[in-house]
Amino acid sequence: MKVLLVNGSPNKEGCTYTALSEVAKTLNSEGIETEIFYIGKKPIAGCLGCQKCMELGKCVFNDTVNECLEKIDQFDGFVFGSPVYYASANGAMSAFMDRLFISELCTGKNAFYLKPAAAVVSARRAGTTATFDQLNKYFTMSQMPVVSSQYWNMVHGNTPDEVRQDIEGLQTMRTLARNMAYLLKCKEAGAKMGVALPEREEQTETNFIR
Repeated sequence: MKVLLVNGSPNKEGCTYTALSEVAKTLNSEGIETEIFYIGKKPIAGCLGCQKCMELGKCVFNDTVNECLEKIDQFDGFVFGSPVYYASANGAMSAFMDRLFISELCTGKNAFYLKPAAAVVSARRAGTTATFDQLNKYFTMSQMPVVSSQYWNMVHGNTPDEVRQDIEGLQTMRTLARNMAYLLKCKEAGAKMGVALPEREEQTETNFIR
């Protein structure tokens, strides 16, 4: 079993990375393989709503979004981490998430379906809960079980060293990892016992303008 952890911070080994590393280390101790994917510092364009991904099988913008899109079907669980600048995920991460999730949906990869996911957020002081809520919405719209911890999945600190002093925050990361490992193992055991996936209906859409 493998979990992909996405580092949405422009700082490759900053506070968000420090939190994700604590999750990864604990997942490894539970026998789960991990990979941390860094979205980089280059500009990431937002989704145009052009639906070219349905035609191309990938996003029309060829950047780290497509690099990640090519990987996702290899993984059994996901953790998406973002720093908080103005009470939301940073701009690059928001654009990355929009395009990754809409491309996954429109290309029919079915790579997120029923795979456990979690958000991890990092801030100096505040804005974490709004960002946490924002990121979780991607998962609930994609039929991904949302993994919780003993507190909201956040760490506090202005530097990696300060994050490492957030004892409760790091414990929250470890609890999150153990909970994700448990769900992954339960899912694997269920598959071995022949537990069928839920029946899926063809999706319908309702517009409110008549």
